Amino acid sequence: MNQLTADFFTLFALPSAFRISPAALEERYLALQREAHPDRFAGADEKTRRLSVQLAARINEGYQTLKQPLSRALYLLQHLGCDAGLTDSSALPAEFLLEQMECREAVARASGNAPGLQRILESLGRDLENCYETLGRLLDDKQDYPAAADLAQRLMFLEKLRHDADEAMFDLQDGNRKSD
Repeated sequence: MNQLTADFFTLFALPSAFRISPAALEERYLALQREAHPDRFAGADEKTRRLSVQLAARINEGYQTLKQPLSRALYLLQHLGCDAGLTDSSALPAEFLLEQMECREAVARASGNAPGLQRILESLGRDLENCYETLGRLLDDKQDYPAAADLAQRLMFLEKLRHDADEAMFDLQDGNRKSD
């Protein structure tokens, strides 16, 4: 199969699964980049150079996708032909959306309070870890793709919340550094 058109799991010689070995992914990424790096083809014809650039970009895209658990789950669901409304947040229960609004307000209230933000980040970290463990079971063990798609959609909200809390903590720490 052509490496430019292969799915990312095939490209990296990994099983089409949520639970993959980060070490195997990293090892395969480095090997593929060595093989396809455009500098190796500097003296080649234009078509070969262009293909090496395209392949290097494809390898980078695949690595970034498979490296992050949420993007890997979303890619796997798409690869398995299961969309299940991943782009439709109106399909989520109202209580979950309300809870997310309350969490965002808690982050905003704690934005000037490092211990408060730290507690939020620790709680989010535990929640995300539990969700990803559940997602692994749903995808790899139970093959319950609709439930996995629902959980992946919820994880998009939780990851965004973690990102916002991380940014608030960075801003707080950066402000403290500047005032020193």
